[in-house]
Amino acid sequence: RARCSACVVAMEGGPPPCQTLYLSNLNERVTKDELKRCLLAVFSQFGRVLDVVATKTFALRGQAWVVLEDIPAAANAMRLMQGFVFLDKPMRISFAKEESDTVTKLKGTYKPRPKKEKRRPDPEAVAAAAAKRKATAAAPAAGAAAPGGTAPSSAAPAAPAPAAALPPPVEAAPNKLLFVQNLPAEASELMVSMLFQQFPGYKEVRMVEQKPGIAFVEFEHEMQSGVAMQGLQGFKITPTNSMAVSYARH
Repeated sequence: RARCSACVVAMEGGPPPCQTLYLSNLNERVTKDELKRCLLAVFSQFGRVLDVVATKTFALRGQAWVVLEDIPAAANAMRLMQGFVFLDKPMRISFAKEESDTVTKLKGTYKPRPKKEKRRPDPEAVAAAAAKRKATAAAPAAGAAAPGGTAPSSAAPAAPAPAAALPPPVEAAPNKLLFVQNLPAEASELMVSMLFQQFPGYKEVRMVEQKPGIAFVEFEHEMQSGVAMQGLQGFKITPTNSMAVSYARH
């Protein structure tokens, strides 16, 4: 039987195939929440994503773990996304060395990971730090707020309510501009561009700040926009948001 390339790589010395993918060489300048949202959007095309784990600790920056619903989905994602330029850097993907906690909990084999022993603080260091804090507190605090005072209140403008999914517009003639609806309220330009930039001819995404949930995506010409529309029509960017893509009206 034919073997998938991901499984061959695993057999040649890498970790055995599993549902969890280990990603490295990720862009370190992106916030943790934005990174997780973008990874979820990109990997959802291969099946249900059970979990995305990313931290911003120094030792784990530029890394993440994506858990898919089964091994074939994970193997397919690794094969197709290996070297994919994600947030301006080519991803490196392998199977994780260990099953994620999400998977072991589903299998009923979860065991809490042993906690690292906390080092007992040096009594002399604790005393020195306390003395330093005491001396600092005794010094007059410049610009301190008056006791009992309250911070000036500035009424922040109320966040706009998420726009309801708009009815499909009257069908427009094929053109290079796409109209995208039913995006999640938290969708960003970066998240949407990650989905459309995999198609040839992609130029840019324009979000509509006044109306969360919609965007315009421009391609070089109408044939390329048509391919992207067919490829992403109905794509579930989240479990409850299936994108509706149409040609924009001019």
